[in-house]
This record gives sequence, C-alpha cells and structure tokens, in this order.
Amino acid sequence: MPPAFRTETLLIHAGRETARACQSVSPPLVRTSTVVFETLQAYQAAQSGTVFDGPRYGRSGTSTTFELQRTMAALARSEGCIATSCGLSAITAVLAAHAGPGRHILLTSGAYGPTRTFAETVLAPAGTVVECLPHGADIAPWLRPETSLVFVEAPSALTMEMHDVRAICAAARRRGIPVASDSTWGTPLFFDAHGLGIDLSIHAATKFINGHSDLMLGLITGSMAALQPVRTLCDRNGTHAAPDACWLALRGLRTLALRLARHQSSALKVAQWLAAQPRVQRVMFPALPSDPGHALWRAQFTGAAGPFTIALAPCPEADFAAFIHALRLFSLGTSWGGFESLVMPAVPHHLRAVATSAGAPRLVRLHIGLEDPDDLCEDLAQALATLGR
Repeated sequence: MPPAFRTETLLIHAGRETARACQSVSPPLVRTSTVVFETLQAYQAAQSGTVFDGPRYGRSGTSTTFELQRTMAALARSEGCIATSCGLSAITAVLAAHAGPGRHILLTSGAYGPTRTFAETVLAPAGTVVECLPHGADIAPWLRPETSLVFVEAPSALTMEMHDVRAICAAARRRGIPVASDSTWGTPLFFDAHGLGIDLSIHAATKFINGHSDLMLGLITGSMAALQPVRTLCDRNGTHAAPDACWLALRGLRTLALRLARHQSSALKVAQWLAAQPRVQRVMFPALPSDPGHALWRAQFTGAAGPFTIALAPCPEADFAAFIHALRLFSLGTSWGGFESLVMPAVPHHLRAVATSAGAPRLVRLHIGLEDPDDLCEDLAQALATLGR
C-alpha cells in the first residue's frame, strides 16, 4: 500500500493481495504443510533464507501469514514482521535471540510477569545476566559492554508506570544496543514504537489487534536487520503462527481503529468515575491527568484504550471475593483487548510470593469492553457497595 494512505485506510485495504486473485473481498484462508514452486530457481531462493516475503514451507507460514505480516509492517511503519504462536512466544523469541553466556539483558521494572519469569528461570541459568531497571532510574549506568538487549514495557504491566522510552532508546543507541518493546497496550495506532527509536516492537495480537478473544497470536515488527536473528531462532524452534490465527487477525484489524476509539472513550469515562469513589484509593491509568505518568504518556502515546488498574481500600479476603463475584458484566479472566469487559486480581511479579497484608490495598485490573460505559459504572457501583457490609 502507498505510504501516503492514512492508518484507517490501510486497515481496510492492506493485506488483500490474495483476495484479488480469487475475486474476493477478504483474503482466503490457506492451510498447507507443503509449499510448491514452479522452478528450481524459485525453490532455491525461498529456501536460502534471503527471501522473506513469501512462503517456503508450512511451518514458516502460508500466503495468509504473509498477508498479515505485510499489513502489520505497514501499520507499524517498519520493514518486516514475524508472526508467532502467541504474544509470549514473540517475547521469548526476541529475548532468546539476544541471550547467551556472558551476555546482559536489561528489563524495565514492572514488565509482564511471564517475561520476567522466562528471563529469570530460563535465560539466567543458561548464562545470561538479567537485570531489572528500577522505575525512574537513569539507564546509562546500567548499560554494560556486554549488554545485548534492553527490553521496555510502557506502561508497566499491572502497576501502569510510564517509562521515558525516548531517553532509554537514545542511551542504548549511543552504545549500539538494540531496544525491544512489548507494545501490546498501545498497538501501532496509539504507540509509534519505531518512531520513538525501538528496534523490535512486539504485540500480543491475541488482544486488541484481533479483538474477539478467540485466538492466540504474536507479532514482531522491525527492520529486516533487526528481525534477522529473531527470524532465524523462530525457524529453528518452529514458533511460527497457524494460518487460521493469522486470518482471524486480519479480519480483526479491519475494525481496530473503531474499536480502539470506543475502548478509549469508555475506559476514560469509567476510570474518571472510579477515581471519585470513596472505596477506590487510586486509579492507575496514565491517560488520567492525575496519574504520575500522564506527562510521559502524552509525549509518547496518541491514545489509551486500557486496561488499567485500581487500588481498592484494604479489606478482608472474603470482602474482596464478594466484590469480584458481585460483578455481572465483568468476567473473571486473565486476558484483555477483546469486546468483553474483564476483571482480575492484579498481583505484580515481584509480589507473587508475598501474602497480601491486612492493611494493603487490593489491586484489581479492569479491561473496559464495548458495553455501554454507564452500565459498566452501575455494575461497579453495586459491586463496590458489597465492601464493608
């Protein structure tokens, strides 16, 4: 697609090359294990590993996969994209491609729990030094000659702190160190990761990109050079995505701009309402002017669809359970980004082995779906009323 087209137009028209070949509006779902070629030259070019824009074997993707990868690369304004089996597989592929004995990987604090778990329980025992950058710290003193990757997540999972992504990327670039980002929260529509200096941008397409809570999929965008070590690792480990998931993600992308706009307006309305409730001690949502990370959010994002976290006043476990169980429109589940509203206890990675003290606030993560926001506020109101009865 010509780069002059705006995002909303790209979402509708990109990724439809194979559709035109079969006189269809939507691209066909192509499932195959074996890719066949017309000539030996074409076969050799595909198998050489130097051609990345077409299928060579079912494990590395069918034409459906490449339609999605080209579309995502266009949205992210990058050279290429790799589709993997889920968001976590995309994260671990990027981390593993830059790991090894004697190497050093730096994660921002508050990164997604499974990201930290993989780094600490798989990479560290194999010889990679893994450290977490404290929130708000100057990154420069933490960079070493052996630092092979800086991994950023903004905002932080669950606790929602913002990081100065531009400053982190600038410091890493001066040392020739690549920066990767879990960009799922912002999507390419609200977070221009590569424009901020990020080399590898990772998305759990399971979430907003698909939007219908019916697939697992990861996407990694970047330059061809930045993607090369990750692509090699994915080829060797067999971590590529199924064509069915890619086809569903392409379908979900068509409405991404509309869905994000509704998610954002509803999330802001519900968050502002919650901030005024006496049993809510704090709303952790950078899009709110009262949030400590609001200035950084405004400087680095163009929107905020959620999810966000609230801190309830301290309460006994029975009261906390009663609040969760009283919710009628918020299903209890671990994901987010779909059409439905969700709730879950928010336990940051570093506190998972620590029992909640009686005087500590109860953290709850909310994903605001596409329901009427007034209905969601009413549901939260009747659930909050159960606390302290």
